[in-house]
Amino acid sequence: MTPPLSLYVHLPWCVQKCPYCDFNSHAGGDPAARQRYLDALLLDLEAEASVAAGRTIETVFLGGGTPSLFSPDEIAGLLEAVRAQFDVAADAEITMEANPGTVECGEPAGYRDAGVNRLSFGGQSFNDEHLKKLGRIHNSRDILSTVDDARRAGIENINIDLMHGLPGQSVAEACQDLAVAAGLEPAHISWYQLTLEPNTIFFARPPAGMPDDETAHEIQDQGQALLEEQGFRQYEVSAYARENQVCRHNLNYWLFGDYLAVGAGAHGKISDSRGIFRYVKPANPLQYMQTMEADPYHREQALIEKDDLVFEFMLNALRLTEGFSESVFCERTGRSADQLAEAMQSASTKGLVVREDNAVWRPTSLGTRFLNDLQAEFLLDSP
Repeated sequence: MTPPLSLYVHLPWCVQKCPYCDFNSHAGGDPAARQRYLDALLLDLEAEASVAAGRTIETVFLGGGTPSLFSPDEIAGLLEAVRAQFDVAADAEITMEANPGTVECGEPAGYRDAGVNRLSFGGQSFNDEHLKKLGRIHNSRDILSTVDDARRAGIENINIDLMHGLPGQSVAEACQDLAVAAGLEPAHISWYQLTLEPNTIFFARPPAGMPDDETAHEIQDQGQALLEEQGFRQYEVSAYARENQVCRHNLNYWLFGDYLAVGAGAHGKISDSRGIFRYVKPANPLQYMQTMEADPYHREQALIEKDDLVFEFMLNALRLTEGFSESVFCERTGRSADQLAEAMQSASTKGLVVREDNAVWRPTSLGTRFLNDLQAEFLLDSP
């Protein structure tokens, strides 16, 4: 059975680069560059349609960068091209990332009219001092007003991104961020710990006052309890949703679905009769545009070897707190339930995973806490 298919579109520009960010984002994006980039995306979409081979697109995600630096008209033109090239499901989830204070090219109603039905706001914190330390250009009032504008525009499917483990952040401050976010009644909250990633300013010059392990664990425990009390169910390591409001696009990633890649640095995964392939587009925006203008159908892709399929599947599926069914594993990897049980034996013995009576495998609380160790169980050279 062919897995669900999603589409990711990368829009690479931001007002400025944040010191913790290791995403493929770049400061700038003048009108001329934006137009050339949009033209390149249209060429890319046409080429990806041949890869889709008529399959239905279930979700679309406009990520970045800061997609809201593009106007509603520009986003509308892009989504019109998507619908012209692909069979898009009538109930498709169409997400656009936006930063508070940079929904400046148009009101949320304009993006709604363009076809966006889910907005994901990069709030990060409601503490203005912490926002300054993170290099953010918005303040807490911007988050409140932007969420209000989106709701008045009729967009109810709203996600708020928050970070914890910030420089100088106390347990109380981290929980206050969550309390304010929950009070806005979004459909979804993404709450993840700040990590110092290579090739970032914070990695080269670590900020003072990073919480120690004990404080980080206390933040995690108290924050999860608060979110549960407010009606947000944790369904992935960093994702919390109200009833039936999970992010369908990300869930497709985590369950080893297929996804098309459009835009600079975008990563794709596609299954066909030959096997399962991964591919990536040129990361530098200029190189990407030049590549699309020369030959948008050219792609360098790599076959996922059969021996790597279990690890590739587990890398994301084990992030899900409720785990995955044996049937999904077999459908998405072509491996059998017996092969799955054999692969799970070591992790199960160590108390990191458990098999439920309904043929669902899920990580235990221990497995979730030590997720990296659990994932390493499935590396071929793992002891």
